[in-house]
Amino acid sequence: MTTDAAADAAADAAADAAASFASAYGGSPDGVWAAPGRINLIGEHTDYNEGYVLPAALPHATRVAARRRADGRVRLFSAQGDGSVAEFALVDLAPGSVPGWAAYPAGVFWALAEAGHPVGGADLAFSSDVPTGAGLSSSAALECATAIALDELYGLGLDAPGRALLAQRAENAYVGVPCGALDQMASSCCVAGHAYFLDTRTLTGRQVPLDLPAVGLSLLVVDTRVKHDLGDGAYAGLRAGCERAAGLLGVRALRDVDAAGLAAAEERLPVELRPLLRHVVTEDQRVLDAVALLDAGDPRALGPVLTAGHASLRDDYRVSCPETDLAVAAANAAGALGARMMGGGFGGSVLALVDADRLAEVEREVRGAFAAAGFGEPQTFQAVPSQGAHRVR
Repeated sequence: MTTDAAADAAADAAADAAASFASAYGGSPDGVWAAPGRINLIGEHTDYNEGYVLPAALPHATRVAARRRADGRVRLFSAQGDGSVAEFALVDLAPGSVPGWAAYPAGVFWALAEAGHPVGGADLAFSSDVPTGAGLSSSAALECATAIALDELYGLGLDAPGRALLAQRAENAYVGVPCGALDQMASSCCVAGHAYFLDTRTLTGRQVPLDLPAVGLSLLVVDTRVKHDLGDGAYAGLRAGCERAAGLLGVRALRDVDAAGLAAAEERLPVELRPLLRHVVTEDQRVLDAVALLDAGDPRALGPVLTAGHASLRDDYRVSCPETDLAVAAANAAGALGARMMGGGFGGSVLALVDADRLAEVEREVRGAFAAAGFGEPQTFQAVPSQGAHRVR
């Protein structure tokens, strides 16, 4: 998509959000904001281990048209929902008090109030083209869109990392998913044309240029359409295992074990915890390797790093599934430079680094492999590093 075409699409999406607002509530919103989904080049399940991540924002985003209210009440409407409006009073907000998708924006109101920010009521209408359950952080996009809208509606003066951490707090403490900061930091802080190298311990990051078209490369996302639910306990179990391993090793987080000390550290752990440690330590090193390759202007060399990351997620962390494994294998067999699953796991999407002139061939071979295996047809699209949360109207 050209720059002009992307701008036109964004303007159309903002207009649709405003129209959705008018349909739900009448009148016009005070503004329209957007927060994107994300891909993650490398660095999976490292964020809650205080390690390194390398995400980039997608052009796919959640947009929210919002208007202040003076009565302390909140109304939430989603164009992708069932047509109903969730409504509650701010004074009644508590974890678990708002069910379903509305818990994510409600959690942001709660987290802001809990942190002492003077946020009042609002009407919000959401519209999103971030695929749900695809490992592309649709929940973080919903939270971060809410956070930037409320920040600007109420003049809170928050910066992008501050909004991201409040959105993470909403997901952890209100929704009940013990995620790290990767998704919200990516949705809030990414810059178009770059990946965001983030140290999740210090929450310091820098933008790393990622201009793949300039070197004839593309990032292909394959949404397997196998849905996952990180609130089902599997994700929490993995995190608990990592925390247990860190405690047994006497370190603050598994990030504190380096590659040189991996073998010795494994010997000190029960057999069932060793693969978790091995993945985290090697994945942190893969992030550092990827950043070094991008800094050196050699993005083609990222391919083997991606594929090694998938093998680790499959064999050590055990969060892949037959569909993601097949997508990786088929993409690589068709000539991709490398591929891996993204996100929390148990379904979701695969990211493949592909020569631009082989993109159609790789897509075709992946679709053919899915059909031959009797799997549902995947959805595919190119990932273009895009802008983090911002006002669009």
